[in-house]
Amino acid sequence: MCLGMGLAYLGAFHAPQPHDLRVDVVGSGPTAQVLAQTLHDKGAGALDVRTVADRQTAVTALREQTSYGAYIPGTHPELLVASASSDTSAMAVEKVFTKVAAGQDAPLKVTDVAPVSDGDPTGQGIFFLLVALSIGSYASVAVIGGAGAVLPLRIRALLAAGTSLAVSLIGTVFAGPMFHLVDHGLGGVWAMSWLYSAGILLIGVGLHTFLRRWTTLGVMVLFVMLNFTSSGGIYRPELQPGLFAALHAFWNGAGFVEGVRAHVYFDDHALGGHLLVLALWFLAGVALTVAAAVAEARRRRETEDALEELEEELEEAVAV
Repeated sequence: MCLGMGLAYLGAFHAPQPHDLRVDVVGSGPTAQVLAQTLHDKGAGALDVRTVADRQTAVTALREQTSYGAYIPGTHPELLVASASSDTSAMAVEKVFTKVAAGQDAPLKVTDVAPVSDGDPTGQGIFFLLVALSIGSYASVAVIGGAGAVLPLRIRALLAAGTSLAVSLIGTVFAGPMFHLVDHGLGGVWAMSWLYSAGILLIGVGLHTFLRRWTTLGVMVLFVMLNFTSSGGIYRPELQPGLFAALHAFWNGAGFVEGVRAHVYFDDHALGGHLLVLALWFLAGVALTVAAAVAEARRRRETEDALEELEEELEEAVAV
């Protein structure tokens, strides 16, 4: 477990470097074109620099999360960012364009078109909410799997559903009234918290039938090592190595983090895709639980058949 945690966390976070980080230069004239091409070439793959016609187009791209910075050149240069999308990406973009403005001997004005809530100044509160929900969920798997091993699987599945409801309600209290990580959309945050937690619990309960003592390691790999590191809560995929950037597209933690961001800060843009990710993980948990029920029923039949054979052998021995 130590080896896995070290490889996952250090592999994902130890040296964040931008690659194909989309930024815009506002303007359609030759000056904007030359600046965009120069930045693209100097970036050597770090930046994907394009030009857009006007400020409103740049703002729309930022609010749709297809861009992470927009530079407006001139005597009073301005940089547009959306810190709610990712504070670390906004900082990386600001670092680049501060140097550009300094080369033009002009101070840079930074405008945040999608700021985070006052209760989450770093924009990473959603990630730590993810951590709390995850720990509450996968730790409960061990309890249900251990203490409830003698219970029928349908009872364990009901316990998982009830636990996911409790975990999601606790997470919602953290996000809203207690720490004010979000200032609106709390109902949607609760719904995504429940879907996320229920998926983990059902997958864990189903896995316990097959993995037994190795279940804890299995859920740690799935929902900590690979999950936290690919969620985008600290660094978006444009700042991460290829493996974690690829996992971000379909892992459940990324679905939760990006879903909450979309719901709270970006007017539900692209929310459907993130909900689909969470729903597919939930359905995977349902399917795994059903498979576990089938496997346990087969084991019971085999045990009963073996006992019947043993009883018959004993009866024959007594008769002789």
